[in-house]
Amino acid sequence: MTKIVDYRDVLVTRNDLIVLKNVSFSLEKGEFAYLIGKVGSGKSSLMKTMYAEVPMDEGDATVVDYSISEIKRKQLPYLRRQIGIVFQDFQLLTDRSAHDNLEFVLRATGWHDKNAIAERIEEVLTRVGMVKKSYKMPHELSGGEQQRIVIARALLNKPQLILADEPTGNLDPDTSHQIVALLHNIAAKGTAVIMATHNIQLVEEFPGRVLKCDNKKLVEC
Repeated sequence: MTKIVDYRDVLVTRNDLIVLKNVSFSLEKGEFAYLIGKVGSGKSSLMKTMYAEVPMDEGDATVVDYSISEIKRKQLPYLRRQIGIVFQDFQLLTDRSAHDNLEFVLRATGWHDKNAIAERIEEVLTRVGMVKKSYKMPHELSGGEQQRIVIARALLNKPQLILADEPTGNLDPDTSHQIVALLHNIAAKGTAVIMATHNIQLVEEFPGRVLKCDNKKLVEC
């Protein structure tokens, strides 16, 4: 199997305080893992080390074939193009339609061909069930619809890994179920997914591997 994430004895600190220590785990292609733990236990910090926004202090880590401990600044855009990020608060551009949000990302990541751009946007919108609402502005969409657009945005560059940080945190239970089912479906088609969540009920209803940040350690449940 292909390892998408491979951490060995990693130390994560913020402001000189230890957040997580001795972190060792790996994630295979197409694997789905939940990341659970109390607020402040290090879930978001751990995810941010994967796209090199938070530095690692010790240990070795490889994410989508990049050595995170040795990565150079000029390599960061290429690493991050291999990782799709789904935020709790959507972070859509409010002054443009769903379609234009996606076009903005493609153009920013080096796409120039109009036909290829249009085709890729239609592909990801179809995958998340939003192709008929692509003309709408973010404020015209429900929370669940906005999150589907965010997931479509995360899929644009065919990433090997999706990091979903509390993607259901602002959604009602029914919509949360739909979003988690969609993320599981994405994993089943070959993209590794790590989803941070507080919602243990979702973990029970949609089984997957469970990693817990607890007492400055990452443990498998």
